[in-house]
Amino acid sequence: MLDANRSDLVAGVAGAGTMGRGIVQVLAQCGARTLVFDAQPGAARKAKDSIAQSLGKLVEKGRLGAADVEITLRRVEIADSLEGLAPCHVVVEAIVEDLSAKRDLFAKLERNVNDDCILASNTSSLSVTAMAAACKRPGRVAGYHFFNPVPVLKIVEVVDGALTERWATDALTTLAKRFGHTPVRCKDTPGFIVNHAGRGFVPESLRVLSEGVADFATIDRILVDAAGFRIGPFGLMDLVGLDVAHAVMKSMYQQYYEEPKYRPSFLAEPRVAAGLLGRKTGQGWYRYRDGTAEPVNEAPPPKALPQAVWAVPELKELLIELGAKPELKPSPEAVCFVAPLGADTTTTALELGLDPARTVAVDPLFGFTKRRTLMRSPITKKEIVDAAHGLLASDGVPVSVIKDSPGFVAQRVVAHIVNVGCDIVQMRIATPEDLDRAVTLGLGYPPGPLAMGDALGAKRILAVLEAMHEFYQEPRYRPSPWLKRRAALGASLLTPE
Repeated sequence: MLDANRSDLVAGVAGAGTMGRGIVQVLAQCGARTLVFDAQPGAARKAKDSIAQSLGKLVEKGRLGAADVEITLRRVEIADSLEGLAPCHVVVEAIVEDLSAKRDLFAKLERNVNDDCILASNTSSLSVTAMAAACKRPGRVAGYHFFNPVPVLKIVEVVDGALTERWATDALTTLAKRFGHTPVRCKDTPGFIVNHAGRGFVPESLRVLSEGVADFATIDRILVDAAGFRIGPFGLMDLVGLDVAHAVMKSMYQQYYEEPKYRPSFLAEPRVAAGLLGRKTGQGWYRYRDGTAEPVNEAPPPKALPQAVWAVPELKELLIELGAKPELKPSPEAVCFVAPLGADTTTTALELGLDPARTVAVDPLFGFTKRRTLMRSPITKKEIVDAAHGLLASDGVPVSVIKDSPGFVAQRVVAHIVNVGCDIVQMRIATPEDLDRAVTLGLGYPPGPLAMGDALGAKRILAVLEAMHEFYQEPRYRPSPWLKRRAALGASLLTPE
């Protein structure tokens, strides 16, 4: 077994690109003698120079001392060949994302390193088990998936392949803690934890857009302001690059044998072909100038106010605070306010015996203080929508107006995120704690999927999904068994088995 805390630890990195450089930096900073090899002549030297520049910037910001930089750089050594990695206790590969290339590299490394040297792959999507199968000692092969930039995003997925022996991933877990990252353990499955959990946010938002519910900027505003995400799904696609995001969506869908929950959107392919990739091309969903998105203006709210209102109990307090006096029974001129979970305005109005032409819905799931979402039916009169909009915006809180959609926008996207997270732990890919930890650190969600479900209420999330499943009759929205059981028991979604 490897003691990852040993003072004379020797680590190797094969591949000196962006990810490799970051891995070399954190290994050297934690005290390990770090050997770096790249098949391209001069690449390893350039990597060391780049690390020196990165560390120099930390000195300028007062986060690191000049002496610390000098000591760190002395630990980084250039290996001229794979044979030069022979002294290593652990080698992390960070080469091109190609299975045959990685298998070939591991087979060659095995001939040069000691029998107890761990071989770890920084792959983000390829099978660790398939790589290990190319080795004579597959038990020492594991996944070690970092995120870019490595020194900043302090999370690493430690992946057990089907043949990986426990001592190897235990040592990698200890090593991650040594260089200040949070290790999360997971099984060797498509997308591991973070890329798998990300199948809720963007794909469902694209589905909402494809149904004509709202434009992309409105969807982003709702999910940032109301639901609390740091960046909207369309801003995120522009940041990552639509070509990259779409490729991941397609890959996950195919690797899970066309699981409906992961189905990509037809909207992405033509935009990729057109070069509308986001920040790197100057235009994606947003237009960019000097790397900054040009704002998409939001129309001011109308001045109209309703003559009379009727509301379901969940909305009465809000409307009273806005100066309205809800009627006990809706009069013929009243604007009728409803607050469905998972249902659309049309279905809710008909179930309550209301006139759909005079009915609007307000999303109750995320409160009403930061942004309110107002949803109309296909036949809600314009003057009714304007009056409802004017009233809801009268205290200065922004209002987004959308067309009819089961689950509004935020309800359905967040429910999809929670449901995918529940499936991940149901499949025993990761523990509940590691799932939420990985998603908050790797994706920057406000809380993780399971904590998000707990905060909103597992029963309410289940109600949203069941209503959507009933409406669409699609397995995409079928609730996870993990969610159904814990909602029925009144237990936290973080409750392990």
